[in-house]
Amino acid sequence: MSTSYILINSDLGTDEAIIEKIKEILDGEKNIQYEIQGVYGVYDIVLKLSSDDINTLRSTITNKIRKITSVQSTLTMMVIEGQE
Repeated sequence: MSTSYILINSDLGTDEAIIEKIKEILDGEKNIQYEIQGVYGVYDIVLKLSSDDINTLRSTITNKIRKITSVQSTLTMMVIEGQE
């Protein structure tokens, strides 16, 4: 199973709305499991995505998560399979 961690910076005060939007998007994806939390620090939101299909992960991150209004930037870390 492929796993990615996405660190998200949001516009000030929009983190809760972004979290809800991400949940809406990901609840419609059958092949993706996720965990999401707001955090204090350099980033505002941490999202963990897992799927049997790495292409589904890449597409979801690039075409859906990064295009949400009020997302300023993302940092994506793909887990190296076999080193868990």
